[in-house]
Amino acid sequence: MNELKLSIDQINPAVLWGPNNDHFEIIKKQYPKLKIVARGSEVKVLGDDTELNTFQEKFQHLLQHVEKYENLNITDLERILGSKIDMPKTDLAGDKFASGEVIVFGPNGVMVKARTANQRKMVEGIGRSDILFAIGPAGTGKTYTAVALAVRALKNKDIKRIILTRPAVEAGENLGFLPGDLKEKIDPYLRPLYDALDDMIPAEKLKVYLENRTIEIAPLAFMRGRTLDNCFVILDEAQNATDMQLKMFLTRMGPSAKFIVTGDVTQIDLPKKQQSGLHTALRILTDINGIEIVYLSGEDVVRHKLVRKILAAYGDIQ
Repeated sequence: MNELKLSIDQINPAVLWGPNNDHFEIIKKQYPKLKIVARGSEVKVLGDDTELNTFQEKFQHLLQHVEKYENLNITDLERILGSKIDMPKTDLAGDKFASGEVIVFGPNGVMVKARTANQRKMVEGIGRSDILFAIGPAGTGKTYTAVALAVRALKNKDIKRIILTRPAVEAGENLGFLPGDLKEKIDPYLRPLYDALDDMIPAEKLKVYLENRTIEIAPLAFMRGRTLDNCFVILDEAQNATDMQLKMFLTRMGPSAKFIVTGDVTQIDLPKKQQSGLHTALRILTDINGIEIVYLSGEDVVRHKLVRKILAAYGDIQ
């Protein structure tokens, strides 16, 4: 019996082995004549040379797939290992999102899922259409799900860039009185977008993406005059965009782009005499083929259980 040692230090082991080590168990079942032991960043395999050679070839393909896409599912395992995988019936029953399909894997194996029915509608809607409006109160995961969909598209090489934008509208505090240069004044308004990205992309890789503008985060005003193509674009807090701003944003769309617009019509920070462009857009764009609107509700609140009660107390949800 011979021994083979393989290193997996270049990839995320949580992605390779799957939730609850499901992938690891599947791989072991596919090679019953081998003894496979995983310890940290090393895999030790014992068996005869023929079996070891076959395993090494397939396993390298698995590693290459995980390194490239940072994702691995049952379909990928079947294709790479070259055999049908029999899953327990309980894993296959019902809708594919029944237990929350993973949208993207973050650092250290963090799994970002569509956790509610309306979040799943967002996932399905952006697959069918190129513009999606996600409307709902605070805490329903609108922005987080949208960013996850954008990161997935980037990792799958469906697009080349991600652009995240927000109107820089003061919520009780004037930009001019904040310390620092323009970037330092604007960044607090964009912080929720950075926070979401931190959960989904390793810090060093995110730094590179931001430096080379693979991921761009900027105020809405910076979109004027541009054509946004071959990219995934998210306009967050769209209730604070005026009619002209929202029209300007939507008409930036290039032929190979995906747009998601998120907003909460109960939290408008515009001056009282200024109308939210989101109200207008939802009224006039409803029946256009290729544009989908998903309304999230209190049932979709995924923050602390008290958030839903607070929103209900303020009358934002029933």
